[in-house]
Amino acid sequence: MRVPLSWLREYVDLPAGETGRDVAAKLVDAGLEVETVEQLGAGLKGPLVVGQVLTIEELEGFRKPIRFCTVDVGRANGTGEPQEIVCGARNFAVGDKVVVVLPGAVLPGDFAIASRKTYGKTSHGMICSGEELGMGDDGTHGIIVLPHEHEVGTDAIELLQLVDEVLDIDITPDRGYCMSMRGVAREAATAYGLPLRDPALLDVPAPNSYGYLVKIDDPAGCDRFTARTVTGLDPEARSPIWLSRRLQKAGMRPISLAVDITNYVMLELGQPLHAYDRSRIDGAIGVRRAEQGEKFTTLDGVKRTLDAEDLVITDNSGPIGLAGVMGGANTEIADSVTDPETGRVTGTTDVVIEAAHFDAVSISRTARRLKLSSEASKRFERGVDPQAAAAAAQRTVDLLVLVAGGTAEAGVTDLIAPGAPRTIAMRADHPDRVAGMDYGRETVVRRLQEIGCDVYGQDELVVTVPSWRPDLAEPNDLAEEVIRLEGYGNLPSTLPQVPSGRGLTARQQLHRRVGRALAGAGYVEALSYPFLGEAVFDQLQLAADDTARRVVKLVNPISDEEPALRTTLLPGLLNALRRNDSRGSHDLALFETGSVFLAGPQPGVAVRLPVDRRPTDEEIATLNAALPAQPRYAAVVLAGAREQAGWWGKGYPAGWADAVQAARSLAVEAGAELTVRQGQYGPWHPGRCAELLVTLDGVETVIGHAGELHPRVVKAMGLPARTSAMELDLDRLAAAGGEALQAPRISSFPVATQDVALIVDASVPAAAVEDALRGGAGELLESLRLFDVFTGEQVGEGKKSLAYALRFRAADRTLTAEESTAARDAAVALAGERTGAVLRGA
Repeated sequence: MRVPLSWLREYVDLPAGETGRDVAAKLVDAGLEVETVEQLGAGLKGPLVVGQVLTIEELEGFRKPIRFCTVDVGRANGTGEPQEIVCGARNFAVGDKVVVVLPGAVLPGDFAIASRKTYGKTSHGMICSGEELGMGDDGTHGIIVLPHEHEVGTDAIELLQLVDEVLDIDITPDRGYCMSMRGVAREAATAYGLPLRDPALLDVPAPNSYGYLVKIDDPAGCDRFTARTVTGLDPEARSPIWLSRRLQKAGMRPISLAVDITNYVMLELGQPLHAYDRSRIDGAIGVRRAEQGEKFTTLDGVKRTLDAEDLVITDNSGPIGLAGVMGGANTEIADSVTDPETGRVTGTTDVVIEAAHFDAVSISRTARRLKLSSEASKRFERGVDPQAAAAAAQRTVDLLVLVAGGTAEAGVTDLIAPGAPRTIAMRADHPDRVAGMDYGRETVVRRLQEIGCDVYGQDELVVTVPSWRPDLAEPNDLAEEVIRLEGYGNLPSTLPQVPSGRGLTARQQLHRRVGRALAGAGYVEALSYPFLGEAVFDQLQLAADDTARRVVKLVNPISDEEPALRTTLLPGLLNALRRNDSRGSHDLALFETGSVFLAGPQPGVAVRLPVDRRPTDEEIATLNAALPAQPRYAAVVLAGAREQAGWWGKGYPAGWADAVQAARSLAVEAGAELTVRQGQYGPWHPGRCAELLVTLDGVETVIGHAGELHPRVVKAMGLPARTSAMELDLDRLAAAGGEALQAPRISSFPVATQDVALIVDASVPAAAVEDALRGGAGELLESLRLFDVFTGEQVGEGKKSLAYALRFRAADRTLTAEESTAARDAAVALAGERTGAVLRGA
C-alpha cells in the first residue's frame, strides 16, 4: 500500500514539521511494516509552468517526426515572448495547454535544462511528459495535455503536486484494513494521539424500494450488496488532476473517469467497487455461484472457465462480473468516442455502482485458481469492512456528480444478511499475562477503544469488535493489539537461565561430525527449501505406491508449484546441481542434511496450544501425535570430475563408488556397521544401485540407497550425464551405532597380510563374498579389502575373480604363519560354502 503523505494529512492533523521518515517510524512502532519512504520531486527545480501551444511547424528530412513549436508561457520566461521548443511528441495540437520546463530548471534524475541547438533549430526548454517529471505511467506515454481552465504561466510543480513523500507499506494478511487511506490514517492518529477525520462518516440515504433491483441467491457468499445509479454523465469529462495524481502516487494508472473514481474510493475507504454501464445490463443484478464449466470473459479480454465455487454477478444474459475479483467485458464502461463528421462525443452516460461484501475464503480461492490477483481480490481476501459499503457507494456517487455533472437517482438498494456484532470475552489482565508486564485495566480498555472496540465490564471484559477488524477473533488477538500499541520495544527482555554442563546432544554432535566429514571429503553443503511439487516423483520414477509420494500439503504454500513438504532431499540437491552446472561449474559434489516430513496413513488434526500458560504434557503429546514424522536425512549428489587431471595424474570422474563411499564415511562417524548390497530403487540405475542396510533390534533394515542415477531421471531433470547420488536416514544410522564412538585399539604387534583370489559366478555380489570371508576369518581379522575384480577367458565364461587383501593381527602376541594361514583357509572355506567360491589356480 503506497500512502502519499499529503493525502494522509487530510484525515490526521500531523505536526507541520513531520517528515515521511518521522511518520514511518511511528507506524513501525505501531506494528506496520514501512519498507521505503519515496521522495517524489527530489531535486526538482523550476521554472516549470503551464503553457499554451501557439504554432506547430513540422520539420522535414529527419528519420523520425520532429515538430518546432512556439508556446505561450506568460511572463515565466521574463520576456512574455513565445517560447521556441523542439518536440518529437505528436499527441498535442495548437491551442492545447501543456507543461513546459524552461532553461535553468532541473528535472528528476539531476537532468539540467538549457537552451540547445537541435535538428537545425534552437530549443529553449522542453514540453514535458509525465514520465519525464517522475509522475508515473498515465497510459498515454506522451506529452501531458492539461484541461483548458488552467491559466498560462501557472506553476506546474504545485498544480501537478510533484513534490511529496510516499510511504510504501507492506500490509500483512491480518491487517487488511490498512489497505486503505482510512486504515492507515487510523493507525497514524492512534500513534500520534490525534483525532481521526473518518472519511466513511457520510450522510447516506436509507434504502428504498425503487433502487436498482438486486437478487442474492447466496447470502453466505455475499452478505451485503449496495447499488446506486447515476445518470447524465458527461462522456467528455476527464479525471481532475488532483484525482489522477493521487492514483499515480498510490501506484495506479488513471484509465477513465468512472473507473478512476471507483479506484480512488477503494484506496480511500478500502471498499472495492465496480461501475457497470447501465445500458449494457439486461434486467436485475444477481449474485450466485457459477455453474461448473460456465464460460465468462473478464475485463482483460480473457475467456475463463468457472468453477462451481466461484461467485459471479449476473443479469438476465448471464455472468457480468467475477465477484470480488474482476468485472466482465460485456458491461465495461465505454470509452468516449468523437464522431469525425458531427463532432459529437458518445460514451457511457449512465452507470450502476456496486459496493458489496463477499466471503473472503471464496474470493481467495477464485483468485488463486484463476491466477487472477486484482486490487479488489487482495482486499476482499484480507477482510473488508462490510459497514463501509453504503458510505463507499455514496462517496462514489458524490464524486461522479461533482466531476462528471451526473445526477444521482433517488433509488437506493442495500441488501444486508442478518448478523450480529462479534464479541469477545477476555480477562482484563490477559494482556499482562501474555506480555509478562503490568499494563493495568485502564490501559487495556483505552487501547482497545482506540482501535474501535466497545468495552464493557471490570475484571471480565466483553469486547465488541469493530466491523473493519475481522482479524480480531479471540482474546490473544486483543492482547496483541494492546501490546503493539504500547510498544514492542517496551517489553521486558528476560533471558532464560541455561543450566551448565549439558552441551550438545548426541544427535547434534553426530550432525556436526557428518557435516565435517563430508566437507573434508570435498563436498559443499547446499541448503534447499523444504518444499516440492508432486510432479518430481514422476521425474524420479518412484512407484505409484511408494511411501515417499504420501506428502503433507500446506494450506498456504509459498509457491503453488511446490505445495508439499519434502519426503526426500534429492529434488532440492539435484536442482542445485543442475543450476550450478548450467552456470559453468561442471565438477560438483554437494551434500545436505535436513528433516524430511513423512505423513502417516491417516492425517492428524493439530490442537491449538495456549499462549498464556505452559501447555500441559498431554496437550503437547496430542500436538506431537498429529505432526508427521520428521527424521533427519543426509544426501550427496556428484557430477563431473571427482579429481582433476594434472601433473600428478590423470584424475578420475565422479561415479557410483564415490556415492557409496560417502555412505560408508557417515557410518564411520555414527559408529555403525553398514552393509552394502546390490539393490534397485526409484531414481537409481538398476545395475549401479547399492542398498544401504544396518541392523536394528536384530533385524537388517534398509536406511537408504547410493549409486548412479537412471538415465531417464537424468534426462527428465536436465542433469549432467552419469550423475550419482546417495541418500540415507541419519537417525536410523545413529540408532544402529549407539550413543558413544569407541576409539579403536592399536596393537603394537606386527600385522600378517594374506591375499586370496576367489572365482565365483558373475551374478554373486562381492559383498556376499566379503561377508563370508569376514565371518570365517574370526577375531584375528583386522581388515578386509577388495583390491581387484577380473573377468576373462582365464577365469571362464560367466565367472569373475575377486582378489582380497586380509590383514590379521593379535592384540597380545605376534602371529605365526600357521595361525594367519589357518585363519585365511577358514575364511576361504566359509566363502566356498556360502557362495561357491574357489581359489583361483587351485
